[in-house]
Amino acid sequence: MRFARVATPEGLTFATVDGSVGQEVIRVIDGHPFEEPKYTGKQWPIAEVRLLSPVLPSKIVAIGRNYADHVAEVFKQSAETLPPTLFIKPPTAVIGPEAAIKIPEFAHDVEFEGELAMIVGKPCKNVNREDWKTVIRGFTIVNDVSSRALQFADGQWARAKGIDTFCPLGPWMETDIDAFDFSDLPIKAHLTRDGETETKQDSNSNQMIMSPGEIVEFITASMTLLPGDVICTGSPAGTAPMFPGDTIEIEVQGIGRLRNPVERA
Repeated sequence: MRFARVATPEGLTFATVDGSVGQEVIRVIDGHPFEEPKYTGKQWPIAEVRLLSPVLPSKIVAIGRNYADHVAEVFKQSAETLPPTLFIKPPTAVIGPEAAIKIPEFAHDVEFEGELAMIVGKPCKNVNREDWKTVIRGFTIVNDVSSRALQFADGQWARAKGIDTFCPLGPWMETDIDAFDFSDLPIKAHLTRDGETETKQDSNSNQMIMSPGEIVEFITASMTLLPGDVICTGSPAGTAPMFPGDTIEIEVQGIGRLRNPVERA
């Protein structure tokens, strides 16, 4: 099942997304997406609503350096010498599909990072890796926008990755967790510039160092996760600079595409 947060002609609401590609219908629910949906009877074609970020997280917890090829690409080291690490993006960085990524003047060498993200479904702490599916409600797509200049200048990543609009999420949450095969899940990122589209990231979840279960265990050993919190699972190689006027589209098989234009703040 796909849950979305949408702006309808009657206001903001949660809804399910039903129908085939190009024919999707938004069906409004009463309540939130962390329980079985209770439908209000109202619905709209997807073209008549605006998709927002699927959740409003209290925090976005991310695993950095979780793809060996990306470690070599950005940090010029091997994953053995520079293992995965944990960082947090603030909720004020979140935007939804089609909303603009806005780059301020002080942020240089800004790159996109297309990733698979998990959405937490209930409060949890000290979760064993074998039990990770019991606390994850579904998956979405995240663009972990990052200023490389700030990332390396600061030595920690809060400013480089926490700027307003630097966390696009969407287009919705897919709750059929068992449909995802992490031994073979394609992840791509497409950059459109001056009317020309180029696929920059073209990787697969089978390159992940820490598995989803290991990630959940690692994070919840340190902190409590709440419903709607987002876990970013890491970026594969192929990240590249983006500039005002560009459009970035992240594609994850089984979820869809997350598209955002880039502007100057």
